[in-house]
Amino acid sequence: MAGQAFDLVVIGTGPGGYVAAIRAAQLGLSVAVVERENLGGICLNWGCIPTKALLRSAEVYHLAKTSADYGFTIKDIEIDIDAIVKRSRGIAKQLNGGVGHLLKKNKVEVLNGHGRLLGKGRIAIEVDGTAVMEVSGKHIILATGARARDLPGMEADGKQIWNYRHALVADRVPKRLLVVGSGAIGIEFASFFNTLGSETTVVEVLDRVLPVEDAEISAMAHKAFEKQGMRILTGVQVKGLKKAADGVTATIETAGGKTEAIVADRVIMAVGIVGNVEDLGLENTLVHVDRSHVDVDPWLATSEPGVYAIGDLAAPPWLAHKASHEGVICVEKIAGVADVHPLNAMNIPGCTYCQPQVASVGLTEAAAKAAGQDVRVGRFPFIGNGKAIALGDPEGMIKTIFDKATGELLGAHMIGPEVTELIQGYTVARTMETTEAELLHTVFPHPTLSEAMHESVLDAMDRVIHF
Repeated sequence: MAGQAFDLVVIGTGPGGYVAAIRAAQLGLSVAVVERENLGGICLNWGCIPTKALLRSAEVYHLAKTSADYGFTIKDIEIDIDAIVKRSRGIAKQLNGGVGHLLKKNKVEVLNGHGRLLGKGRIAIEVDGTAVMEVSGKHIILATGARARDLPGMEADGKQIWNYRHALVADRVPKRLLVVGSGAIGIEFASFFNTLGSETTVVEVLDRVLPVEDAEISAMAHKAFEKQGMRILTGVQVKGLKKAADGVTATIETAGGKTEAIVADRVIMAVGIVGNVEDLGLENTLVHVDRSHVDVDPWLATSEPGVYAIGDLAAPPWLAHKASHEGVICVEKIAGVADVHPLNAMNIPGCTYCQPQVASVGLTEAAAKAAGQDVRVGRFPFIGNGKAIALGDPEGMIKTIFDKATGELLGAHMIGPEVTELIQGYTVARTMETTEAELLHTVFPHPTLSEAMHESVLDAMDRVIHF
């Protein structure tokens, strides 16, 4: 295949890359993807999907432990971490094969190896550091994703110190677990291991857990995690990790300068991500990198003509569904589709699959006020929702924020049962530029959790019924 030319070459097959490739093929472009590891990328193989499989196992365990609340007696429940991990890896493998089928179905050429830009649309495909072929593309999309950030002197080793990949294939449920970082990744693993019985401590350098979420939701999450037995320390820094034969001692420093030693069997580092920009041949292009992420314009184009970047390699938020949407936008712009629009980051929902779940879209209350908006806020607790009570999961709240003058839905924030499924309703509403009036007159089915969404809107207008 030396010298083969394509309309589009995509480097990386995560949720951004493979979606971009399939959409380009649908539009009649000749397409190749370059993948050095697993089809489906980090999300499918080492992120979104396998973590949700682990969390489902934890949920089943929790239900079994609390089965008496539902009229059942289940005794002698045993945790088989090997079986839990095996199920998770099996699901990832199944979906990996599915991506391969979709690419084949859409006649996308799969090139196994590492892609390196040579300039002027040329790409070398390398295996074990040796170039095995060269291809060219009129357009090239970089979709190489990101990896876990390491802190100097506290690098993950897969033994005492884990990153998300190590935690996904854990060989034990640690008796004592320290999680560094309380974003989505850190909190999801904290929730998983805490449910399975680990004595879990979460430390966060900022002043609250889940710091990108609305402050009110963050506070409720903090309270819920502590009720479940987690220890939450905010506004603290990890100054060092001292490894022993089968454990770690962490030195923690507060904002006031006080220190504390925390002893754990394992530490999970969840302190952000670093874009995979190395060894891509970017020095042969005009592509500009800022703090490990590639600068792009609203159409995902870089400074190098014909080269684009999407997903975790580009701007935040670093979410799988954002990457997929960017892939479609980028390809449709390349193909000249008439009605393509730039991505509005404010319409991208965020989800954290801990217990309780957290989800949001749009502006937080603080951000809306900081932007000068005169807001009207509605709240509705799940304790007032019949379906939540019937499920035995009535803790949490839905919060909606509207512009007082126009009725525009500025943001929605949720904590509670299945809110990662519910948030799409408000996401659709924001995309359609719906106001509180349309939401007010929408009929929500009964009994459902979604009724709490309607009641939150009613509350913003001082018309709440069931609380």
